[in-house]
Amino acid sequence: MPALAPLHPQIVHFVIALLFCGVLFRWLSFLGSERLAFTGPAAATLLLVGTGAAVLAVQSGLAAHGPVERVPGARAAVQDHEAWGQRTRNIFLGVALLEIVALAVRRTRYATYHRAALVASGVAGLAGAYALYQAGDKGGDLVYSYAGGVGIRGDDPSDVGHLLMAGLYHQAMADRREGKSADAAQLIGELAQRYPDDTAVRLLTVESLIVDRHDGKGALAALKWFPATPDSRFLRFRVGLLRADALTAAGLPDSAKLLLQAMSAEFSNTGAIRDRLAKLN
Repeated sequence: MPALAPLHPQIVHFVIALLFCGVLFRWLSFLGSERLAFTGPAAATLLLVGTGAAVLAVQSGLAAHGPVERVPGARAAVQDHEAWGQRTRNIFLGVALLEIVALAVRRTRYATYHRAALVASGVAGLAGAYALYQAGDKGGDLVYSYAGGVGIRGDDPSDVGHLLMAGLYHQAMADRREGKSADAAQLIGELAQRYPDDTAVRLLTVESLIVDRHDGKGALAALKWFPATPDSRFLRFRVGLLRADALTAAGLPDSAKLLLQAMSAEFSNTGAIRDRLAKLN
């Protein structure tokens, strides 16, 4: 069922919403309140539809797991996520069966079993909710820790390019936090080599010259690529701050102060400008 693979995230979010709400409503239905009378039928509907969605979620996940498993180091995480997903599906298939039994016996001579089936559904639903939480948590690990799924939604190579760009950026920032300025500068340099015309990468390159290499003059030279007053307000702010930092790093604090004071007229009450002016003063 490979066509389902790209739809796995959408299906999973429906599963989480439907089944968690279904379990909650089932337990609320036991309170016996007339104001909450709707929760019984609502619980049955949510649990049955959610279980069907859980079956589709498992199928779509199995269809998508091949490329994700091949990511170095991700195989164990993929299998853990799959195991909890299948466990969730199996538990809620049992819950759905209990809900069907309760509906089937409600107006028959076996009606005495109606409440027992619903209570059993509620108890099993709690176990299912725990399994569902674990499956979602393991899925989150795949997304946030292993970047699973990148490039499997279509044939657009830019998806993988975005992953590479993000990976180089995050590793550079981690290196910078750990005081590995040379490593951070090297990674930013690789970004600049791969994406020479990307505005965000050019800004990062200037920032790296200032922060990692302490090369204010080099940063000022790199900033010549940008117009003196960019059309974009964001760019005016970002380039202005970088130019002020570059002037400071180049030993021109008075010029940096004049620039920041000019910027404060357009970008009033901005903490970044105030902080820089305070340091220069």
